[in-house]
Amino acid sequence: MPVLTTHVGSLPRSARLLEANKKYEEGTLGREEFSTLLREETDAVIARQSDIGLSIVNDGEYGHAMTLAVDYGAWWSYSFTRFSGLEIVQEPPAPRPSRSGRLVLDHMTDRRDWVAFDDAYHDPTSGIHLATASIPVWPVVTGELKYIGHEIVQRDVDALLHALHAAGREARDGFVAAISPASAARIGNVYYEDDEAAVWAWAEALREEYLAITQAGLTLQIDAPDLAESWDQFVVEPSIEDYRAFSKVRIEALNYALRDIDPSLVRYHVCWGSWHGPHSTDLDFAAIVDLALEVNANGLTFEAANARHAHEWEIWKDTVLPDGKYLIPGVVSHSTNVVEHPRLVAQRIRQFADLVGDERVIASTDCGLGGRIHPQIAWAKLEALTEGARLA
Repeated sequence: MPVLTTHVGSLPRSARLLEANKKYEEGTLGREEFSTLLREETDAVIARQSDIGLSIVNDGEYGHAMTLAVDYGAWWSYSFTRFSGLEIVQEPPAPRPSRSGRLVLDHMTDRRDWVAFDDAYHDPTSGIHLATASIPVWPVVTGELKYIGHEIVQRDVDALLHALHAAGREARDGFVAAISPASAARIGNVYYEDDEAAVWAWAEALREEYLAITQAGLTLQIDAPDLAESWDQFVVEPSIEDYRAFSKVRIEALNYALRDIDPSLVRYHVCWGSWHGPHSTDLDFAAIVDLALEVNANGLTFEAANARHAHEWEIWKDTVLPDGKYLIPGVVSHSTNVVEHPRLVAQRIRQFADLVGDERVIASTDCGLGGRIHPQIAWAKLEALTEGARLA
Protein backbone atom coordinates (compact mmCIF):
# COMPACT_ATOMS: atom_id res chain seq x y z
CA MET A 1 0.00 0.00 0.00
CA PRO A 2 1.52 3.36 -0.99
CA VAL A 3 2.00 6.09 1.58
CA LEU A 4 -0.75 8.68 1.18
CA THR A 5 0.00 12.37 0.59
CA THR A 6 -1.62 15.71 1.41
CA HIS A 7 -0.60 19.26 2.36
CA VAL A 8 -1.51 21.74 5.08
CA GLY A 9 -3.95 23.91 3.17
CA SER A 10 -2.93 27.21 1.66
CA LEU A 11 -1.87 27.04 -2.00
CA PRO A 12 -0.73 29.83 -4.35
CA ARG A 13 -3.53 32.05 -5.64
CA SER A 14 -3.69 32.93 -9.31
CA ALA A 15 -3.39 36.57 -10.41
CA ARG A 16 -7.04 36.32 -11.44
CA LEU A 17 -8.16 35.28 -7.96
CA LEU A 18 -6.02 37.91 -6.21
CA GLU A 19 -7.54 40.62 -8.38
CA ALA A 20 -11.06 39.27 -7.83
CA ASN A 21 -10.54 39.28 -4.07
CA LYS A 22 -9.46 42.90 -4.22
CA LYS A 23 -12.44 43.95 -6.33
CA TYR A 24 -14.88 42.00 -4.14
CA GLU A 25 -13.43 43.65 -1.04
CA GLU A 26 -13.81 47.07 -2.67
CA GLY A 27 -17.38 46.30 -3.71
CA THR A 28 -16.72 46.51 -7.45
CA LEU A 29 -17.35 42.81 -8.05
CA GLY A 30 -20.76 41.30 -7.31
CA ARG A 31 -21.32 38.33 -5.02
CA GLU A 32 -22.66 35.98 -7.68
CA GLU A 33 -19.90 36.85 -10.14
CA PHE A 34 -17.29 36.34 -7.44
CA SER A 35 -18.78 33.00 -6.36
CA THR A 36 -18.70 31.77 -9.97
CA LEU A 37 -15.08 32.82 -10.35
CA LEU A 38 -14.14 31.22 -7.03
CA ARG A 39 -15.74 27.95 -8.11
CA GLU A 40 -13.79 27.98 -11.37
CA GLU A 41 -10.52 28.63 -9.52
CA THR A 42 -11.30 25.88 -7.02
CA ASP A 43 -12.01 23.44 -9.87
CA ALA A 44 -8.60 24.30 -11.33
CA VAL A 45 -6.65 23.91 -8.10
CA ILE A 46 -8.27 20.55 -7.34
CA ALA A 47 -7.47 19.36 -10.86
CA ARG A 48 -3.84 20.40 -10.48
CA GLN A 49 -3.48 18.63 -7.13
CA SER A 50 -5.02 15.52 -8.66
CA ASP A 51 -2.66 15.65 -11.64
CA ILE A 52 0.31 15.80 -9.26
CA GLY A 53 -1.03 12.72 -7.48
CA LEU A 54 -1.93 14.09 -4.05
CA SER A 55 -4.17 11.68 -2.15
CA ILE A 56 -6.05 14.17 0.04
CA VAL A 57 -6.66 17.64 -1.38
CA ASN A 58 -8.40 20.89 -0.55
CA ASP A 59 -9.60 24.16 -2.03
CA GLY A 60 -6.19 25.79 -1.50
CA GLU A 61 -7.94 27.92 1.14
CA TYR A 62 -9.16 30.01 -1.78
CA GLY A 63 -12.14 31.12 0.31
CA HIS A 64 -9.69 32.66 2.79
CA ALA A 65 -9.20 35.86 0.85
CA MET A 66 -5.76 37.16 -0.15
CA THR A 67 -5.26 40.32 -2.21
CA LEU A 68 -1.45 40.12 -2.29
CA ALA A 69 0.76 37.29 -3.52
CA VAL A 70 2.70 37.32 -0.22
CA ASP A 71 0.35 36.92 2.74
CA TYR A 72 1.22 35.00 5.88
CA GLY A 73 -2.02 35.78 7.72
CA ALA A 74 -4.97 34.72 5.55
CA TRP A 75 -5.39 31.50 7.57
CA TRP A 76 -6.35 33.78 10.49
CA SER A 77 -7.70 37.02 9.02
CA TYR A 78 -10.35 35.17 7.00
CA SER A 79 -12.31 34.81 10.24
CA PHE A 80 -12.66 38.57 10.79
CA THR A 81 -15.71 38.76 8.48
CA ARG A 82 -17.43 35.66 9.85
CA PHE A 83 -18.24 36.79 13.39
CA SER A 84 -20.29 39.49 15.02
CA GLY A 85 -18.89 41.33 18.03
CA LEU A 86 -15.63 42.41 16.34
CA GLU A 87 -14.48 46.00 15.85
CA ILE A 88 -11.34 47.81 14.73
CA VAL A 89 -10.10 50.01 17.59
CA GLN A 90 -7.43 52.70 17.63
CA GLU A 91 -5.53 51.39 20.63
CA PRO A 92 -5.15 47.65 21.37
CA PRO A 93 -6.61 46.69 24.76
CA ALA A 94 -4.52 45.47 27.66
CA PRO A 95 -4.90 41.71 28.18
CA ARG A 96 -7.56 40.78 30.72
CA PRO A 97 -6.39 38.67 33.66
CA SER A 98 -7.27 35.01 34.10
CA ARG A 99 -9.53 34.01 36.98
CA SER A 100 -7.51 30.83 37.43
CA GLY A 101 -4.25 32.71 37.82
CA ARG A 102 -2.87 31.08 34.66
CA LEU A 103 -0.69 32.86 32.15
CA VAL A 104 -2.33 35.60 30.10
CA LEU A 105 -1.06 36.24 26.59
CA ASP A 106 -0.03 39.82 25.76
CA HIS A 107 -1.46 40.01 22.27
CA MET A 108 0.81 42.80 21.03
CA THR A 109 4.15 41.65 22.43
CA ASP A 110 7.05 41.07 20.04
CA ARG A 111 8.15 37.47 20.05
CA ARG A 112 11.36 36.64 21.87
CA ASP A 113 12.86 35.44 18.59
CA TRP A 114 12.19 38.87 17.07
CA VAL A 115 13.92 40.54 19.99
CA ALA A 116 16.93 38.21 19.90
CA PHE A 117 17.44 38.89 16.18
CA ASP A 118 16.27 42.48 16.16
CA ASP A 119 18.80 43.67 13.55
CA ALA A 120 17.86 40.92 11.11
CA TYR A 121 14.13 41.43 11.53
CA HIS A 122 14.43 45.16 10.82
CA ASP A 123 16.81 44.82 7.86
CA PRO A 124 14.83 44.87 4.58
CA THR A 125 17.67 43.03 2.86
CA SER A 126 17.73 40.14 5.35
CA GLY A 127 15.24 37.95 3.52
CA ILE A 128 12.99 37.77 6.58
CA HIS A 129 9.51 38.74 5.42
CA LEU A 130 8.72 40.74 8.55
CA ALA A 131 11.54 43.14 7.68
CA THR A 132 9.37 44.64 4.94
CA ALA A 133 5.87 43.78 6.21
CA SER A 134 3.44 46.51 7.19
CA ILE A 135 2.05 46.61 10.72
CA PRO A 136 -1.03 44.34 10.79
CA VAL A 137 -4.40 45.70 11.86
CA TRP A 138 -6.91 43.35 13.40
CA PRO A 139 -10.19 43.70 15.28
CA VAL A 140 -10.94 43.34 18.97
CA VAL A 141 -13.88 41.56 20.59
CA THR A 142 -16.15 44.38 21.74
CA GLY A 143 -19.49 42.51 21.78
CA GLU A 144 -21.04 39.07 21.91
CA LEU A 145 -19.39 36.64 19.52
CA LYS A 146 -21.78 34.95 17.13
CA TYR A 147 -21.08 33.11 13.90
CA ILE A 148 -22.44 35.03 10.90
CA GLY A 149 -20.40 33.30 8.20
CA HIS A 150 -22.91 30.59 7.29
CA GLU A 151 -23.32 31.74 3.69
CA ILE A 152 -19.57 32.16 3.18
CA VAL A 153 -18.57 28.77 4.58
CA GLN A 154 -21.33 27.10 2.56
CA ARG A 155 -19.94 28.81 -0.54
CA ASP A 156 -16.51 27.32 0.24
CA VAL A 157 -17.95 23.87 0.96
CA ASP A 158 -20.03 23.86 -2.24
CA ALA A 159 -17.07 24.98 -4.34
CA LEU A 160 -14.89 22.17 -2.99
CA LEU A 161 -17.57 19.51 -3.40
CA HIS A 162 -18.15 20.68 -6.97
CA ALA A 163 -14.42 20.51 -7.73
CA LEU A 164 -14.03 17.08 -6.17
CA HIS A 165 -16.94 15.73 -8.22
CA ALA A 166 -15.51 17.27 -11.41
CA ALA A 167 -12.21 15.51 -10.69
CA GLY A 168 -13.94 12.18 -10.07
CA ARG A 169 -13.20 12.27 -6.35
CA GLU A 170 -15.29 11.79 -3.21
CA ALA A 171 -15.93 14.15 -0.32
CA ARG A 172 -13.67 12.08 1.91
CA ASP A 173 -10.75 13.05 -0.36
CA GLY A 174 -11.15 16.74 0.56
CA PHE A 175 -10.50 18.89 3.62
CA VAL A 176 -11.27 22.46 4.64
CA ALA A 177 -9.15 24.45 7.10
CA ALA A 178 -10.68 26.46 9.95
CA ILE A 179 -9.06 28.42 12.76
CA SER A 180 -8.85 27.09 16.33
CA PRO A 181 -10.60 28.95 19.17
CA ALA A 182 -7.29 29.75 20.86
CA SER A 183 -5.81 31.23 17.69
CA ALA A 184 -8.94 33.30 17.09
CA ALA A 185 -8.85 34.58 20.67
CA ARG A 186 -5.44 36.18 20.19
CA ILE A 187 -6.99 39.30 18.64
CA GLY A 188 -7.81 40.81 22.04
CA ASN A 189 -10.97 41.23 24.07
CA VAL A 190 -12.77 44.00 25.96
CA TYR A 191 -16.17 42.29 26.18
CA TYR A 192 -15.71 38.98 27.98
CA GLU A 193 -14.69 38.99 31.61
CA ASP A 194 -11.31 37.43 31.08
CA ASP A 195 -8.99 35.68 28.66
CA GLU A 196 -10.41 32.20 29.23
CA ALA A 197 -14.03 33.30 28.87
CA ALA A 198 -13.15 34.73 25.46
CA VAL A 199 -11.56 31.44 24.37
CA TRP A 200 -14.70 29.52 25.33
CA ALA A 201 -16.90 32.05 23.51
CA TRP A 202 -14.81 31.58 20.36
CA ALA A 203 -15.19 27.81 20.75
CA GLU A 204 -18.98 28.06 20.86
CA ALA A 205 -19.09 30.36 17.82
CA LEU A 206 -16.58 28.40 15.73
CA ARG A 207 -18.48 25.17 16.28
CA GLU A 208 -20.95 26.31 13.62
CA GLU A 209 -18.17 26.50 11.02
CA TYR A 210 -16.86 23.10 12.08
CA LEU A 211 -20.31 21.57 11.71
CA ALA A 212 -20.86 23.08 8.25
CA ILE A 213 -17.67 21.43 7.01
CA THR A 214 -18.03 17.99 8.58
CA GLN A 215 -21.77 17.63 7.92
CA ALA A 216 -20.91 17.91 4.23
CA GLY A 217 -18.70 14.82 4.60
CA LEU A 218 -15.49 16.83 4.26
CA THR A 219 -12.58 16.60 6.68
CA LEU A 220 -12.05 19.56 8.98
CA GLN A 221 -8.48 20.75 9.57
CA ILE A 222 -8.09 22.79 12.74
CA ASP A 223 -5.37 25.39 12.20
CA ALA A 224 -3.84 25.68 15.68
CA PRO A 225 -0.41 27.30 15.64
CA ASP A 226 -1.40 28.67 19.04
CA LEU A 227 -0.40 25.45 20.82
CA ALA A 228 3.29 25.83 19.95
CA GLU A 229 3.59 29.41 18.74
CA SER A 230 2.06 31.21 21.74
CA TRP A 231 5.07 30.10 23.79
CA ASP A 232 7.20 32.77 22.14
CA GLN A 233 4.69 35.58 22.72
CA PHE A 234 5.30 35.94 26.45
CA VAL A 235 7.79 38.69 27.29
CA VAL A 236 9.39 36.46 29.91
CA GLU A 237 9.75 32.79 29.06
CA PRO A 238 7.21 30.91 31.20
CA SER A 239 7.79 27.62 32.95
CA ILE A 240 6.78 24.54 30.99
CA GLU A 241 4.27 23.72 33.73
CA ASP A 242 2.57 27.11 33.50
CA TYR A 243 2.50 27.03 29.71
CA ARG A 244 0.98 23.56 29.66
CA ALA A 245 -1.75 24.74 32.06
CA PHE A 246 -2.38 27.75 29.80
CA SER A 247 -2.62 25.44 26.76
CA LYS A 248 -4.73 22.80 28.49
CA VAL A 249 -7.65 25.21 28.80
CA ARG A 250 -7.47 25.90 25.09
CA ILE A 251 -7.46 22.20 24.23
CA GLU A 252 -10.53 21.72 26.42
CA ALA A 253 -12.30 24.59 24.65
CA LEU A 254 -11.47 23.12 21.24
CA ASN A 255 -12.79 19.71 22.25
CA TYR A 256 -15.97 21.42 23.42
CA ALA A 257 -16.32 22.97 19.96
CA LEU A 258 -15.74 19.52 18.41
CA ARG A 259 -18.24 17.70 20.63
CA ASP A 260 -20.20 14.99 18.81
CA ILE A 261 -18.15 15.48 15.62
CA ASP A 262 -16.62 12.24 14.35
CA PRO A 263 -12.84 12.42 15.08
CA SER A 264 -12.21 10.59 11.79
CA LEU A 265 -13.35 13.78 10.05
CA VAL A 266 -10.92 16.00 11.97
CA ARG A 267 -7.19 16.68 11.73
CA TYR A 268 -5.28 19.04 14.02
CA HIS A 269 -2.45 21.20 12.68
CA VAL A 270 0.42 22.33 14.94
CA CYS A 271 3.09 24.75 13.77
CA TRP A 272 5.50 27.32 15.15
CA GLY A 273 4.50 30.19 12.88
CA SER A 274 5.18 30.30 9.17
CA TRP A 275 7.22 33.49 8.99
CA HIS A 276 10.74 33.11 7.59
CA GLY A 277 13.06 33.73 10.52
CA PRO A 278 15.51 32.03 12.91
CA HIS A 279 12.83 30.47 15.19
CA SER A 280 15.57 30.18 17.80
CA THR A 281 13.08 30.30 20.69
CA ASP A 282 10.61 27.69 19.43
CA LEU A 283 9.23 25.31 22.05
CA ASP A 284 10.24 21.66 21.72
CA PHE A 285 7.41 19.53 20.34
CA ALA A 286 8.04 16.96 23.07
CA ALA A 287 6.78 19.46 25.66
CA ILE A 288 3.28 19.61 24.15
CA VAL A 289 2.81 16.55 21.93
CA ASP A 290 0.66 14.79 24.53
CA LEU A 291 -1.66 17.82 24.60
CA ALA A 292 -1.94 17.73 20.82
CA LEU A 293 -2.95 14.07 21.03
CA GLU A 294 -5.75 14.96 23.47
CA VAL A 295 -7.64 16.80 20.71
CA ASN A 296 -10.66 14.90 19.40
CA ALA A 297 -9.03 14.55 15.99
CA ASN A 298 -7.66 11.38 14.45
CA GLY A 299 -5.06 13.21 12.35
CA LEU A 300 -2.13 15.20 13.73
CA THR A 301 -0.26 17.45 11.29
CA PHE A 302 2.99 19.14 12.33
CA GLU A 303 6.25 20.62 11.07
CA ALA A 304 8.94 17.98 10.61
CA ALA A 305 10.99 19.16 7.64
CA ASN A 306 12.40 22.57 8.47
CA ALA A 307 15.81 22.95 10.06
CA ARG A 308 14.42 23.78 13.50
CA HIS A 309 12.18 20.75 13.88
CA ALA A 310 13.43 18.04 11.49
CA HIS A 311 15.14 16.20 14.36
CA GLU A 312 11.91 15.77 16.32
CA TRP A 313 10.79 12.63 14.49
CA GLU A 314 12.68 10.86 17.28
CA ILE A 315 9.98 11.69 19.85
CA TRP A 316 7.79 9.02 18.25
CA LYS A 317 10.20 6.37 19.52
CA ASP A 318 8.79 6.99 23.00
CA THR A 319 5.43 8.69 22.36
CA VAL A 320 2.58 6.22 22.08
CA LEU A 321 0.25 7.02 19.20
CA PRO A 322 -3.29 6.25 20.46
CA ASP A 323 -5.45 3.76 18.61
CA GLY A 324 -7.22 5.28 15.64
CA LYS A 325 -4.84 8.23 15.34
CA TYR A 326 -2.38 8.86 12.52
CA LEU A 327 0.48 11.26 11.80
CA ILE A 328 0.65 13.87 9.04
CA PRO A 329 4.29 15.02 9.26
CA GLY A 330 5.72 17.76 7.08
CA VAL A 331 8.34 16.26 4.78
CA VAL A 332 8.78 19.33 2.57
CA SER A 333 9.06 22.81 4.04
CA HIS A 334 7.59 26.23 3.34
CA SER A 335 10.60 27.87 5.01
CA THR A 336 13.15 27.36 2.20
CA ASN A 337 13.22 27.95 -1.54
CA VAL A 338 15.27 24.78 -1.97
CA VAL A 339 13.13 22.04 -3.51
CA GLU A 340 13.67 18.87 -1.52
CA HIS A 341 15.08 15.86 -3.36
CA PRO A 342 12.50 13.04 -3.57
CA ARG A 343 14.96 10.64 -1.94
CA LEU A 344 15.23 12.94 1.07
CA VAL A 345 11.44 13.12 1.17
CA ALA A 346 11.29 9.31 1.09
CA GLN A 347 13.83 9.08 3.94
CA ARG A 348 11.78 11.50 6.04
CA ILE A 349 8.61 9.51 5.41
CA ARG A 350 10.33 6.26 6.39
CA GLN A 351 11.54 7.78 9.67
CA PHE A 352 7.92 8.04 10.75
CA ALA A 353 6.49 5.00 8.96
CA ASP A 354 9.09 2.66 10.42
CA LEU A 355 8.04 3.77 13.91
CA VAL A 356 4.24 3.86 13.64
CA GLY A 357 3.46 1.93 10.42
CA ASP A 358 2.94 2.97 6.80
CA GLU A 359 -0.83 2.99 7.20
CA ARG A 360 -0.58 5.56 10.03
CA VAL A 361 1.42 8.15 8.09
CA ILE A 362 0.21 10.67 5.52
CA ALA A 363 3.10 12.67 4.05
CA SER A 364 2.53 16.42 3.96
CA THR A 365 4.03 19.89 3.98
CA ASP A 366 5.23 21.70 7.09
CA CYS A 367 2.73 24.52 6.67
CA GLY A 368 0.74 26.24 3.96
CA LEU A 369 2.68 27.08 0.80
CA GLY A 370 0.39 29.78 -0.58
CA GLY A 371 1.56 33.30 0.14
CA ARG A 372 4.83 32.08 1.61
CA ILE A 373 6.97 30.93 -1.32
CA HIS A 374 6.83 31.53 -5.07
CA PRO A 375 4.05 29.56 -6.79
CA GLN A 376 6.47 27.82 -9.16
CA ILE A 377 8.48 26.57 -6.18
CA ALA A 378 5.38 25.61 -4.21
CA TRP A 379 4.10 23.31 -6.95
CA ALA A 380 7.58 21.83 -7.46
CA LYS A 381 7.67 20.96 -3.76
CA LEU A 382 4.33 19.16 -4.03
CA GLU A 383 5.68 17.18 -6.97
CA ALA A 384 8.73 16.24 -4.89
CA LEU A 385 6.37 15.22 -2.09
CA THR A 386 4.39 12.79 -4.22
CA GLU A 387 7.50 11.36 -5.90
CA GLY A 388 9.11 10.88 -2.48
CA ALA A 389 6.02 9.04 -1.27
CA ARG A 390 6.24 6.68 -4.24
CA LEU A 391 9.88 5.98 -3.40
CA ALA A 392 9.05 5.46 0.27
